[in-house]
Amino acid sequence: MPSIDVHAKTSIERTGKEYKEVHEWIDKDEAKKVERHDITKMPQHIKEIELKWGEEGVREYVQHIHDDIKKRIADTLAYFGIK
Repeated sequence: MPSIDVHAKTSIERTGKEYKEVHEWIDKDEAKKVERHDITKMPQHIKEIELKWGEEGVREYVQHIHDDIKKRIADTLAYFGIK
């Protein structure tokens, strides 16, 4: 998965803002990282994020999860020799 800094850079390129606090909330706490990437728990996380960072924060959370899943799939396909 991309690092927090890579996620922040991507956010800047896409929106002009880094949303580092959102990316840190998702990735920094190793004890909660897996849970915060669990797509079945996105509705509860979206509520929390919206309270802290508003609608823009929610969009960045969803984009962060999307980017992580996209990279995970690409890495898995590459492992099996599929581009």
